[in-house]
Amino acid sequence: MKAYINKIVYTIPERIDMNPPGRLTRKTGIRERHITNDNETASDLAQQAANKLFAAGVDKGCIDFLILCTQSPDYFLPTTACLLQDRLGLPRDIGATDIDLGCSGYEYGLGLAKGLIESDQAQNVLLLTAETYSKYINPEDHSVWPLFGDGATATLISGEDCEDSGIIGLVYGTDGSGGHNLIVPGGGMKHRFGTYDESVKEDEYGNKRSFSNLYMNGSAIMEFGLERVPETVEKVLQKTHLSKEEIDYYVFHQANRFMLQYLQQKCGLLDYPFWNDVKHYGNTVSSSIPIALTDLLLSHPETKLNKVMLVGFGVGLSWAGCVVNLSKIS
Repeated sequence: MKAYINKIVYTIPERIDMNPPGRLTRKTGIRERHITNDNETASDLAQQAANKLFAAGVDKGCIDFLILCTQSPDYFLPTTACLLQDRLGLPRDIGATDIDLGCSGYEYGLGLAKGLIESDQAQNVLLLTAETYSKYINPEDHSVWPLFGDGATATLISGEDCEDSGIIGLVYGTDGSGGHNLIVPGGGMKHRFGTYDESVKEDEYGNKRSFSNLYMNGSAIMEFGLERVPETVEKVLQKTHLSKEEIDYYVFHQANRFMLQYLQQKCGLLDYPFWNDVKHYGNTVSSSIPIALTDLLLSHPETKLNKVMLVGFGVGLSWAGCVVNLSKIS
């Protein structure tokens, strides 16, 4: 039994925040972002995405493992995936777990699903990604507010009677020494609410944030991506024994247009099919790659997509890559 992606859908909040026209918008390529309402959570988005998957013909009774990738859970505990099992009406004899990862989370989720299926622990894995980073961001912090959008995706990974797996060449990387470059410092057990100064402060560039808000060192993250992504591409190619020419499409984490253009050049992929489309979503963290895959399938229905390379990178610092076969998607 080999693991294959059988279906992907996504959902985005109705509220739209437009980025003002100007140099930053032209550089990032992000024109608008979808932002959750105050009472809307990641689990709400995940539930919408999963129900969209079921409405498209997936039998919820066949699901035997649920994985939710989010860094904005409803509670510290219980696990949000457990709550979603009940809200979605899934069977009680299934596994359910959260994974706390950001921009590399989709590849990690695919790796876990592959392991569960190909070790005969599960037959059909529901992988959900759902993120509401907007709730961590001060709207007056212009270093991050124009970049991030909210969204959720649902992917069905199933076992197929095939010799070759539909998810291959998985490679992972971690560098926790850079964790401080993309972080929400306050609110966890290290710095609990009520134990630190929560006042909003302004930095030298006029960006305002508190200790409970998201902080990103943009130049450090850019440097990290330019260093790690090219070597990840090479490792995936080596592990799969594929050449660049044999890859049907390259889909990286959709951070912003500027960074993706640099990565395409740095990886030597200027002459290869490469997805770069953030204008309607912004950076949706773990949801960015499955959103991109869905749009890719819709916009290129006749394109052979038996070997699509995925590379995620970001908060952690964490990165991962693999090649997926999308030919089973209905």
